[in-house]
Amino acid sequence: MIRRHAEPGPSRAADESMTLINEVYRRPLDPGYQEAADRRAAGAAPRRTVVGVIALLALAIALGNFATVSAVALRRPAPAVLQARELLESEIRERTTHADEVRRSNAALAAEIAELQNEAASTDDPELFAQLQRDAVAAGVVAVVGPGLRVVLTDGEPKEGDTQDDGSSLVLDHDLQTLVNGLWAAGAEAVAVNGERITSTTAIRSAGAAVLVDSTALSSPYTVEAIGDAPTMQTRLARLPAGQSLAQLAQYGIDVQISAQRRLELPGRGQIALRSAQVLDADGTPSTTAGTTGIASGAPGAPAPEAGALGTGSSDVAGSGRHDGEETR
Repeated sequence: MIRRHAEPGPSRAADESMTLINEVYRRPLDPGYQEAADRRAAGAAPRRTVVGVIALLALAIALGNFATVSAVALRRPAPAVLQARELLESEIRERTTHADEVRRSNAALAAEIAELQNEAASTDDPELFAQLQRDAVAAGVVAVVGPGLRVVLTDGEPKEGDTQDDGSSLVLDHDLQTLVNGLWAAGAEAVAVNGERITSTTAIRSAGAAVLVDSTALSSPYTVEAIGDAPTMQTRLARLPAGQSLAQLAQYGIDVQISAQRRLELPGRGQIALRSAQVLDADGTPSTTAGTTGIASGAPGAPAPEAGALGTGSSDVAGSGRHDGEETR
């Protein structure tokens, strides 16, 4: 049997599967663009006219304006959102104005009540009136003027290289509590923080990044003013743990400035709500007969605070701590 050999077919290129890539390499320019380039090189292409250039420029400007208007329209808040925002801003302004009016009215009424009480006390019982006048300074009810000590605490800047600020460079409520109690222990007769008078019922606490004195939010720098003998207070403060705490604040970047002042003016807190009162016997023990004089705070049955002894309750709330996170009371 004779076998016939198959005739060989057409040969295939080795890179036949890469035809598209080879075509791109060989002719990178599209044939249509290549033809236009050849005509332009030969001088056969139509020349650009002034009208065509102006039309092209006008078209580019129109497209640019359209894109800009579209982007602005997309970023613009919806009318409903703007209306709600305006309504909230209007309500905030109205409530703020109303709160200011109520605050002024409350201050005027408190002053009137104090004046009437003084008139009644001075007429009926001069001794009681004199005692109330002396206790009013210690209780922080009236404004006081005199020499004293000023301590300014300013938040520090985060250190370079810190990826996250841990708040250690901020003045905390605990720092102010320690300083205020230290000033009382050093012999201060009256203390105020950023113009807020500190009394036996005042609470210093934190609320987020702000420090509250009662319900008033304060911010850095914190100016603590204490009326009394400035050299004596400064010497005693340096020997107390409060002075050591102030010295340690520098390592956290907090700026501490202490200066003696010839004249300080501390405002009064107005009338303080009477929670409970008790008459003390001559030996200082609570009397068995309920009394109705004096300004007292704390639990029922607690004796009224003596003049100049306001430090025991001036900052009786939990502090924030600085690094240990423990609650300070």
